[in-house]
Amino acid sequence: MSVSSGTPPQTFEQGGVLLKLVIFSLSLGIVPIASYFASEKYIWGGNSTFAAITAIVAANIVLVAYIISSLRDDQAEREAGKPPESRKDR
Repeated sequence: MSVSSGTPPQTFEQGGVLLKLVIFSLSLGIVPIASYFASEKYIWGGNSTFAAITAIVAANIVLVAYIISSLRDDQAEREAGKPPESRKDR
């Protein structure tokens, strides 16, 4: 006896979305911290205020990159699901 939950099996595309989420989540944690310490030591000469601003900018860059990537994936899915326009539809 097999029990079916009624949900479709996970496709390759859903795995790609999960992988993208994991990569962006890790980079959202690593990039700002690394940019803080690197910029504090090598760019700003110990000024922690400017280093914090650098980390904030880095975090926002990661977030904007994730949003743009998600919007592009969503747009590609919509275009793939749209049937081609025929002469009759014009």
